[in-house]
Amino acid sequence: MLSDKEKAFIEYWEENRLKEKSIYRQIFPGIQIGLCIGIAILLIFNTGWYERANMIAQTESSPWVLIIGIVTIIAFTGFFYKKFRWEMNEQAYHELKAKYEVEQKENKNDADA
Repeated sequence: MLSDKEKAFIEYWEENRLKEKSIYRQIFPGIQIGLCIGIAILLIFNTGWYERANMIAQTESSPWVLIIGIVTIIAFTGFFYKKFRWEMNEQAYHELKAKYEVEQKENKNDADA
């Protein structure tokens, strides 16, 4: 038997699954996680804990390469994090829906017998 929480999730996901699938809803909330990763990379880069990498980066690369890399990481992480969460919710929805349908068939068979 489905719990109240599972039933509430099924109702919520039936109403909002298409809204949650839109690209804008997937990118913007996930950007926060990407920003955290990007800031962590910048902090590690600026602390100088790996001196050889800092020397090479400062002499051979442009700051634009670092900026473009961080922005790419932010966008990639933001999109794929929310896409992953949507897929997990979709899978949970299908599993709960199948469980609900099996229970309905069992209840119908018990009522018929």
